Amino acid sequence: PDWASYTLGVFICLSCSGIHRNIPQISKVKSVRLDAWDEAQVEFMASHGNEAARATFESKVPSFYYRPTFSDCQLLREQWIRAKYERQEFIIPEKQEPYSAGYREGFLWKRGRDNGQFLSRKFVLTEREGALKYFNRNDAKEPKAVMKIEHLNATFQPAKIGHPHGLQVTYLKDNSTRNIFIYHEDGKEIVDWFNALRAARFHYLQVAFPGASDADLVPKLSRNYLKEGYMEKTGPKQTEGFRKRWFTMDDRRLMYFKDPLDAFARGEVFIGSKESGYTVLEGLPPSTQGHHWPHGITIVTPDRKFLFTCETELDRREWVEAFQKVVDRPMLPQEYAVEAHFKHKP
Repeated sequence: PDWASYTLGVFICLSCSGIHRNIPQISKVKSVRLDAWDEAQVEFMASHGNEAARATFESKVPSFYYRPTFSDCQLLREQWIRAKYERQEFIIPEKQEPYSAGYREGFLWKRGRDNGQFLSRKFVLTEREGALKYFNRNDAKEPKAVMKIEHLNATFQPAKIGHPHGLQVTYLKDNSTRNIFIYHEDGKEIVDWFNALRAARFHYLQVAFPGASDADLVPKLSRNYLKEGYMEKTGPKQTEGFRKRWFTMDDRRLMYFKDPLDAFARGEVFIGSKESGYTVLEGLPPSTQGHHWPHGITIVTPDRKFLFTCETELDRREWVEAFQKVVDRPMLPQEYAVEAHFKHKP
């Protein structure tokens, strides 16, 4: 790191230095190489440092709280820095109420399924019922949707949603994936919702897997997609033309959508492991016709072959890498159950 906060005594990277500059009352930033340092500042850095700051400012981080990495969106990194240093949420546990209480309600902007407009909707998260619900009207008695915590995932998607605080929530309904896209104008609010959803999943999994350690459960609380982007696909008979679709690789579920912001997938393909007869091949069978993009991928499953094409060689390489990662991983017992129930819609 080429930057440091000389009031907190920590070294920071360039992208986080910009966030620290936005809280000057807490953190004052200098370049390690380019700025002048007086002796008192150097001594302060020497007597503090990142490990000492971590011991103080991260002393009570809940297991479920998402710790962002350099690859996460600006919002998650900013709110982590503010929670840690400005609000001191991990020193004073009472400040964690918004995401640790097991119940949360409020209004979020939700994208309409048919018209694409964002409208204010009431959301209720209740751990006791194991569900996230939203209501189409403030006075509605019945929720428009009930999303079971058991099958719920949340991932920040600012670029896709077109809002810096955009969150995609995915859940299962009749074993098919449903998406909702939400945001809140206040960055702290939407990150609190995100961590409240992770907390609810954490407590659900603690009950479901009583012997599991926190370290086993934390990776299962929420997941980012392995890969997303456009490819072309053809149908099961491979006689109709290829159509451009938006694909999302969510663990072992490869879903395709007409539009990236569709509420539900046009179809889903389960991708198992090589031991179960799944293979990923570069290229297409020689007789294949009707595709516009030149870079083909064939996924062989026990039932049939799926054919896809990518626009660039780089795209193909990234998709093959994502597929290969999944195919190389042995299947878990519960994944065999998913495979058995899987309904592929052609």
